[in-house]
Amino acid sequence: MQRAVAMMTLLMLTGMMAMAQDDGCVAQGAAAVLLQDGFEFTEGPATAPDHSVVFSDVRASRRYCWIPGGQVSLLAEDTGGANGLFFGPGGDLVVCESAPGRITSIAPDGDVTVLASEYSGMRFNRPNDLWVAPDGGVYFSDPNYGGGELQQDGEHVYYIPPGGGEVLRIIDDMTRPNGLIGTRDGSTLYITDHGDNKTWRFSVGEDGMLSDRTLFVEYGGDGMTIDTEGNVYLATDTVRVFSPAGEMIEQIEVPVQPTNMCFAGEDLRTLLITARGSVFTVQMRAHGLEPYAADQ
Repeated sequence: MQRAVAMMTLLMLTGMMAMAQDDGCVAQGAAAVLLQDGFEFTEGPATAPDHSVVFSDVRASRRYCWIPGGQVSLLAEDTGGANGLFFGPGGDLVVCESAPGRITSIAPDGDVTVLASEYSGMRFNRPNDLWVAPDGGVYFSDPNYGGGELQQDGEHVYYIPPGGGEVLRIIDDMTRPNGLIGTRDGSTLYITDHGDNKTWRFSVGEDGMLSDRTLFVEYGGDGMTIDTEGNVYLATDTVRVFSPAGEMIEQIEVPVQPTNMCFAGEDLRTLLITARGSVFTVQMRAHGLEPYAADQ
């Protein structure tokens, strides 16, 4: 009798372990695979409408494109030290240009528009990361990595209303804000404060303003992304995955410290991870969010 109970308990535990593996965000048995190295400092990956990925080599001031199943190709040089990237509605690529301290938008035909270059008459520090809301509003962080002189009176988060207009400073009490990511319905925004080792969750109003600031997790990090289940991915010493409730559900180990990540591929189940001088991919069970359509 005792042996039968023990066997049943073992079977139950084995089933629970298998369920936990199946419920993980990473495909069972998958691990990070090197896509390419030899870069200077990769960052800012963005999923394009065709599910390819564009990413920055910040220190080399270059931008690259990867089509899943193909090779990495050089897309642009002299990018202004571009860092964070995000494809907005309509297919425009919105860019954090860290060297001149500005936010630009590149149309599919290549035309460049400066969306923001100053606040209160002064240029920005070094715009780092951004998220474009469904209505086209742009949220971006402006830390001062590199140790140069501050251009603003601190390291803050800003908002560019849809269609342009006056740039608004919406957060002025973080130590060093970095990555941002929002939900597809535009109702929630996550911002990580790398300097204070915390990540915060905000409600987004119809006017784009933030409210209901809530501590999401006591981890600060670099870039962020989100999947269709609402899980938030944060680049720290590994890629940490948190449920919408803020519970850490998985860690994705990467041979080199990660900086950022996004989903790619036909089914959006390939996670591309930028990591210093390298880029890695991981096959996932979870799906990334569908990017905005190019004609949206």
